[in-house]
Amino acid sequence: MKDIVNELITPEADQKKTYPSESTGAAVGLSIENASWLAPRSRQTILHPISFDLAPARVLGVVGSNGAGKSTLLRLLYRYQAPTTGKVRIGGTDIWSISAREVACTVAAVLQEQPTDFALTVREIVALGRTPHRKGFGGANGARDVQIVQSALDRLCLLEFADRQLGTLSGGERQRVMVARALAQEPRLLILDEPTNHLDIRHQLEVLALIRDLPLTIVASLHDLNMASAACDDVLLLQAGRSLGFGQPDAIFTEKMVSSAFRVQTCRERLAPSNTEHLTFKL
Repeated sequence: MKDIVNELITPEADQKKTYPSESTGAAVGLSIENASWLAPRSRQTILHPISFDLAPARVLGVVGSNGAGKSTLLRLLYRYQAPTTGKVRIGGTDIWSISAREVACTVAAVLQEQPTDFALTVREIVALGRTPHRKGFGGANGARDVQIVQSALDRLCLLEFADRQLGTLSGGERQRVMVARALAQEPRLLILDEPTNHLDIRHQLEVLALIRDLPLTIVASLHDLNMASAACDDVLLLQAGRSLGFGQPDAIFTEKMVSSAFRVQTCRERLAPSNTEHLTFKL
């Protein structure tokens, strides 16, 4: 599958470039220690205690059926919700022991929900990614901010849309704008909630190539298990808010575990002529 992704990316998209966001900071480790979350009103446990350690610069795919707890876990990671129990540590630091601005200088999130009514241009939306790095009243880094925003637009192939309002773009184009805004934030940990949602095949492949290329620690929720195998170093398989396994895709995506998690019959097959493994499913 990884070979298929690489073959279908255009040479322009696959070329290694140097961007300002790559030259500053470094990927950071992520540690989850017995983290859980209960819905405040119902007191229903949405995410049962979970623990794992993700090394710096690894790509983690969070997979599971609808309602498995994927988005809830991501909300804990980007500090939208505090865990009911346990800790979320980034670079060894509990994210609830530091300010929201400090977290935003390290963690960026791209969510499924996309704003459509902003009376802002694409360039202005991407420039919002620089907000956590500004100090004082309206402070800015001037030329460096401009360069970072321009590079993010270039990397996501958005320069031709830079002066258009966000609401005039398609769902897939808006998704790319949100990823560009996250990159302009210069994060060390990037959280992506269904990053290929609304994207056509070409742009799905480009996002997968981008994920593999970024020198960041990345956590992404994904529905497509074959896509997760292609893009991720590690995967976390969730079922009903519980972890069924954490590790490399080949070890976690066994026929038995996948069949149990999704309540389908799963078969691991080998495709020809690419000679790659592929999961297939039936009821």
